[in-house]
Amino acid sequence: MKQIVEFQDLGINRDYQEIWDYQESLLAENIAVKQYNRAQEKEGSSDFKNTKNHLLFVEHPHVYTLGKSGHLENMLASSDKLNEINATFVKTNRGGDITYHGPQQLVGYPIMDLDTFKPDIHLYMRNLEEVIIKTIAEYGLKGERSQGETGVWLDVGRPFARKICAMGVKASRWVTMHGFALNVNTDLRYFEYIVPCGIQDKAVASLERELGHQVDMNEVKAFTKKHFAEVFDVEFK
Repeated sequence: MKQIVEFQDLGINRDYQEIWDYQESLLAENIAVKQYNRAQEKEGSSDFKNTKNHLLFVEHPHVYTLGKSGHLENMLASSDKLNEINATFVKTNRGGDITYHGPQQLVGYPIMDLDTFKPDIHLYMRNLEEVIIKTIAEYGLKGERSQGETGVWLDVGRPFARKICAMGVKASRWVTMHGFALNVNTDLRYFEYIVPCGIQDKAVASLERELGHQVDMNEVKAFTKKHFAEVFDVEFK
């Protein structure tokens, strides 16, 4: 029997901190269930509860987020410049360095209990990459992995290698949060104000720029959900 993932599309222009707090609440609910089950097990009881897996889709207003291991010098814009371009800056608790979120970028936040799949963060990240690789293949693009650099790339090993999807996660007691950001019709000029993911010598890409036309966001969401279900072998509720 396939595991169930509860899906929510949280819509557009949703504040980063608001959605971060929501992720934290879902993660805390799962951790509370795991603590309860552990206590029941110690008491010899079989009265166990099930954790819940979630996949959230959202679009944020212009925001730069810095991961816990990131370097502040990769934020190139001053506070005055941020005001000018109507963007905010948030230090967050995911892995990775600095990235940008904004309109027409598909951000996915899986809240997954890896204890019910396989408790392996490396495998989890590779599976997230595989979801995006399969998604952009629907548009004739060959997504690739770059050695030592998380995310999905185009033309790896060539002078014009570029990242189309950034990723950064956090896990607590094998429950994940944060996730991926796929550039669809994203305004790539906003990446000019950072060193994306702390990587100096590579550019960024979007589906729109690669294909030469805008792409339907709902179609991208549908493809992403389809391939998420395939890769993780789950069903959506």
